[in-house]
Amino acid sequence: MLVISIISTKGGVGKTTTAANLGGFAADAGLRVLLLDLDVQPTLSSYFALDARAPAGIYELLAFNERRLDQLVSHTTIAGLNLVLSNDDRGELNTLLLLHAPDGRLRLRHLLPALAPFYDLLLIDTQGARSVLLEMAVLASDLALSPVTPEILAARELRRGTLQLIEDIGPYRHLGIEPPPLHLLINRVHPVSANARLIQQTLRQMFQGQAGVRVLDTVVPAIEAYPRAATRGLPVHREEYRRPVGRVAPSALATMRALAGELFPQWRERFECVTGRHDAGSERHGGHT
Repeated sequence: MLVISIISTKGGVGKTTTAANLGGFAADAGLRVLLLDLDVQPTLSSYFALDARAPAGIYELLAFNERRLDQLVSHTTIAGLNLVLSNDDRGELNTLLLLHAPDGRLRLRHLLPALAPFYDLLLIDTQGARSVLLEMAVLASDLALSPVTPEILAARELRRGTLQLIEDIGPYRHLGIEPPPLHLLINRVHPVSANARLIQQTLRQMFQGQAGVRVLDTVVPAIEAYPRAATRGLPVHREEYRRPVGRVAPSALATMRALAGELFPQWRERFECVTGRHDAGSERHGGHT
């Protein structure tokens, strides 16, 4: 099971949208995908309609070491896409992990092997602020993915917040735990804006040659398909599988295929077979793991 945390210490950069759309696309490619909602504002938990809602969620997983899938895992209407709901309404988990859990920031890392036989890909959505939960997610991950909007202030916050977090967990190397590589996804790019293109170039130059950090070649354009898909509770590649006539930016399907292929080259052939039109009818009725 490949574990990806989608992180940023800055809110509003598109973490939840990225997690939902990447998860939905990978599921339509035939992968077994689990979304884990670690955000106290449970936006990901309500993105997709559910076929079956589990009685427990992230609180029981982390507070009580609950590992039974029938208790933890909710089933979305997207075939192959499951979800562990955010249900830490009072924000108690950060305090629990900091003060009372003997394994603290390593708890999720210790719990995930119980889920590994059932999933190919785990995507962790996190809150947009530095916290014990965020550090715990990163320490459990094979890769950290950070969306960044094409603004200089956003890039500076990335350096001050997210990159500092990766650096601060470096001492866990003494326990044999390497911080995951960090991939930066330039998000919400206006394709006809010369200023946005200049900022993209600046971002790439800013992080060029920085060890453990890579700016992805794929960029996500600022197009209406993304909020429209969220409103309908669909992965965006199903909402827009063709590029509208006269638009410069690629279709949402083409963007998600490129992003998934860049992140997970081992599954690229599967991704090439995904067509939003065909997959729009593949919702599951009566889920399974």
